[in-house]
Amino acid sequence: MKSTLLPRSRTTPSWPATRVFCSLFVLLWLGAFSGQAQSAKQPAHSSLPVRSAADQAKPGKMLGADISFLPQLEARGITFSDKGKQKDAIQILKDHGFNYVRLRLFHNPAADSGYSPDKGFCDLAHTQQMATRVKQAGLKFLLDFHYSDTWADPQKQFKPEAWKDLHGAQLEQAVHNYTRDVLLALKAQGTLPDMVQVGNEINHGLLWPDGDIHSADSVARLDNLAGLLKAGVAAVRETAPQSLIIMHIALGGQNEQSVYWLDNMFARGVTCDVIGQSYYPRWHRTLPDLQRNLTSLARRYPQDIVVVEYSELKREVNNIAFTLPNHKGKGTFIWEPLNTWEQVFDKEGKANELLGVYDEIHKKFKVK
Repeated sequence: MKSTLLPRSRTTPSWPATRVFCSLFVLLWLGAFSGQAQSAKQPAHSSLPVRSAADQAKPGKMLGADISFLPQLEARGITFSDKGKQKDAIQILKDHGFNYVRLRLFHNPAADSGYSPDKGFCDLAHTQQMATRVKQAGLKFLLDFHYSDTWADPQKQFKPEAWKDLHGAQLEQAVHNYTRDVLLALKAQGTLPDMVQVGNEINHGLLWPDGDIHSADSVARLDNLAGLLKAGVAAVRETAPQSLIIMHIALGGQNEQSVYWLDNMFARGVTCDVIGQSYYPRWHRTLPDLQRNLTSLARRYPQDIVVVEYSELKREVNNIAFTLPNHKGKGTFIWEPLNTWEQVFDKEGKANELLGVYDEIHKKFKVK
């Protein structure tokens, strides 16, 4: 993805690959029952720690958008308009009820093998500039650490080139220090994120091979993954204690796998304030599956729930995300609505009819 703005590639597994995955999952599941991991059938974790301070505010409702492509689109000369009036894309989203922006961050995207060779889009400097624009517009800001020089998702979680020889405690320290330094840089300019995502779509782990939990020895590596996540969480708690922490997995309609991952991480001392899910029907099953999974998670865990990536089925996904039991459903973040998949602007940057859907959602669920 070096010269075009296209969605991340996601490969649908072949049948042999699917059989391998299922076999591995069974091994992991059996490992949970053997005492190496906590069983998904255990009672709800009603006493798991959520916030580091009991008096900190609960999350409000979130109608968010990941618009990390915006600087690249603007560099190409694209401008955005709504009803014939040219405006900053961030302001247009705000006008239609959005109250949150999500920004992804790569470690060194300018590297030859990085997300944006030479140009460095989505590096810290670009993220600082975007964070300033978001805060000036009066919106909240979710920072998405990919912990990679390029895309991190269930198909790939490549270590940054600078960390390739780090393992164990050294790698955990690198995660901690990098997370801390990024947040300190944002704090210095008055744009601390309101929420921090420690890893992107990490149901198969992160920082492979160290934190890889989708291979044959996955059970043995659950401890590695938990150590890496705890290092990132600790840096956020120390540097930005008011920021919410979200754990993001890409298992929107897969309840058994979601519970397995969350039970194992929480049993190993990983903490968060919000559970985030991706939901794309091609990979994450049907809308009823999404509702069953999120309802189960809302009843099982103390954390709030957010669909932190989706694109299509806008009304339906938001209806599910905002109506979970115990008021646990806090909302959604649409992925790259400026130019990707079911985008709300055309190729010339003009708002289309899909943007009006968010006026409905904003009013229906009283998002402030």
